Amino acid sequence: MKLIILDRDGVINVDSDAYVKHPDEWHPLPGSLEAIARLSRAGWKVVVASNQSGLARGYFDAAALNAMHLKCRELLRPLGGAIDAFFVCPHGPDDACTCRKPAPGMFKEIARRFDTTLENVPAVGDSLRDLKACAAAGCTPWLVQTGNGLKTRQSNELPVNTRFGKDLSDVVDQILAEDIGG
Repeated sequence: MKLIILDRDGVINVDSDAYVKHPDEWHPLPGSLEAIARLSRAGWKVVVASNQSGLARGYFDAAALNAMHLKCRELLRPLGGAIDAFFVCPHGPDDACTCRKPAPGMFKEIARRFDTTLENVPAVGDSLRDLKACAAAGCTPWLVQTGNGLKTRQSNELPVNTRFGKDLSDVVDQILAEDIGG
């Protein structure tokens, strides 16, 4: 099975310091949906793993989050793309859960649900916590320069095997060219 794991805010859609709280605030980054569609058409399973502490903070509820994900799916459909699953950590940073990135809990749940190992599975993020969770789960971390990616790239804590892409479209181009994860 060809599997890729994507962070949401800053990778697929525009991130906001004020949180993306409503479907009207959810806007795809240029080329991101087309990139996901290319993966889908090439037989990849596309999974999203996203910290959503706005739930714990009361900025939005599960219905609003589901509506944002439905909007993403509806925009992907005419392009021939799909998100096979959304995995979300609903906890705040002080909740000491095992699913909030940089902990690898969401990734372990993805492996369990898809009955697969995550060794060398590409996982794309824009923050250090994304990359650390990827690496801890055995994935190959990919850093995009969208969202917080430019700032993150300057960190001296990047996992050793981190790969780089300008944006999700660039990452997908590289992955499809190398047939990584297949």
